[in-house]
Amino acid sequence: MQEWLKSILVLPFNVVVVIPSLILYFSGYNYNTPEKFFLISGILLLILGLYLAVSTMVLFNNVGKGTLAPWAPPKNLVVEGPYCYVRNPMIIGVLLILISEYFLLNALPILWWAVLFFIINNIHFLVFEERQLENNFGEDYRKYKNNVPMWIPRVTPWNLQ
Repeated sequence: MQEWLKSILVLPFNVVVVIPSLILYFSGYNYNTPEKFFLISGILLLILGLYLAVSTMVLFNNVGKGTLAPWAPPKNLVVEGPYCYVRNPMIIGVLLILISEYFLLNALPILWWAVLFFIINNIHFLVFEERQLENNFGEDYRKYKNNVPMWIPRVTPWNLQ
């Protein structure tokens, strides 16, 4: 199986499909039609989240020459597209998908899962991933890290050159 497909199935697919399904199943969830505002918001967040998640995975494959998975990380530093604005657009995309599921399914346990997922990723990035990126990409990554925020996007794109 291609590494990128394996990484998608193991990581984001589990986060946005398998785990929410298990949460709903074990919480005794019963579907209630969301109000129009939540329905429209959920659809918009889903579209934006899918765009961010898919476009960043494509960048990891095409520019980074790797995947989102720790077992096949990008060989090149990716600072294009959404990465010009924020350091973690892929995770933001996944979070938006989770929040859209909360809105579309009217399921508070999924919102709690999104909060937990954010906390876990924030700790992981601060403790492990950023150190590894600095080791792999050196001064380029340090320069990128000093100019591009971790979670709140910049207003203007940043360029490494």
